[in-house]
Amino acid sequence: MNKKEIAEIRRRLNPEKCAVRRIRGCYVNTNREIISMFSQSPNTMPEEELEKYLAIFKKTLSGTPDKNLVSLEFSTDQVREGEQHALLMELRDTGLEEDEPVEAFFQTVVDSLVMEDNYVILLMHDSYDVPRFTSDDGELEDSSTVFHYVLCSICPVRLTKPALSYHSADSAFHTRSLDWVVNAPDLGFMFPVFEDRGPNIYNTLYYMRDAETAHDEFVDTVFSAERPMAASEQKETFKMILEESLAEDCSYDIIQAVNEQITERLNEQKADKEAEPLRISRNEVKDMLRVSGVSEDRVEAFEAQYDDKFGEGTDISAVNLVETRQINLRMPDVVIKVAPNRSDLIETRVINGMKYIMIRAEEGVELNGVNLSITDESTAPF
Repeated sequence: MNKKEIAEIRRRLNPEKCAVRRIRGCYVNTNREIISMFSQSPNTMPEEELEKYLAIFKKTLSGTPDKNLVSLEFSTDQVREGEQHALLMELRDTGLEEDEPVEAFFQTVVDSLVMEDNYVILLMHDSYDVPRFTSDDGELEDSSTVFHYVLCSICPVRLTKPALSYHSADSAFHTRSLDWVVNAPDLGFMFPVFEDRGPNIYNTLYYMRDAETAHDEFVDTVFSAERPMAASEQKETFKMILEESLAEDCSYDIIQAVNEQITERLNEQKADKEAEPLRISRNEVKDMLRVSGVSEDRVEAFEAQYDDKFGEGTDISAVNLVETRQINLRMPDVVIKVAPNRSDLIETRVINGMKYIMIRAEEGVELNGVNLSITDESTAPF
């Protein structure tokens, strides 16, 4: 799903637009024991309560694509006869109205998921009359497709902290009673995905609040699908490949040139809301290295390392490869942070055999909040 498609489904998650038929839940403690299961019809809920449920489900469709939201793909064999896929299809096709598939799904999650807190598994089913659009994006009233889908949110449930609260009865503050409260989801998914104005049952959209905590056992058990390499792992692996393959040619100028080329493509993609998350191929990075002045033997070394670590023909998410907010230069005792559009302020030099990082000083130079004047005679007092 691209950003526009995700946003279209998110916009439905309010009481006026959605057609949620059923919300099911399962409350689990840290010992993997089911405390309770419940089934609710949104039609009988107070609107304020329904809004809170929908806000949780909406959070499951938030974050950065290819980082917090990743696509998990089912094989053709799984779609034909896989147990995991069949259970997801049954949840969707029955609209969560039948107990057996819902309870089977809850038990599958409980058996596969380890959480530090009590948690609740929430399921909702929605039916979306997908509007058609004219060539100039004018919406037509009739619909040729009804998109049925299931959203799952798994949320930690934690005790509130002790505090004083105001009681109007006696105009005084008293200790607030502790209570168990549902927090924002740690993980969840949408099945099937919404692509090209309709369902794609070969994919599910998997959500992780913390991109570094992917809950691999849950993914393996519930979907039997291979999860893409985590964002941090992609970044660290890419950095290692550059360091090892470029060796002594791994200079500031070359690395920054590659970063700038990737960042430029990310900025172009960001402007297009219909674009899929940007992925970079091995050959594209090779071209970037060549343009940056890297020798052909180093480029070939990069190619071999890339295929070994990521796999031949594997594209990687561009957003996981670069820091778009700032440039960080680190030494054991010094950290330099630079705005990404001002990399021209930095140079590296060797003077009299000593290595230096040179920062061009323009205006507004401060030391511990004190404005400094830099003259030809200025020297650092350290």
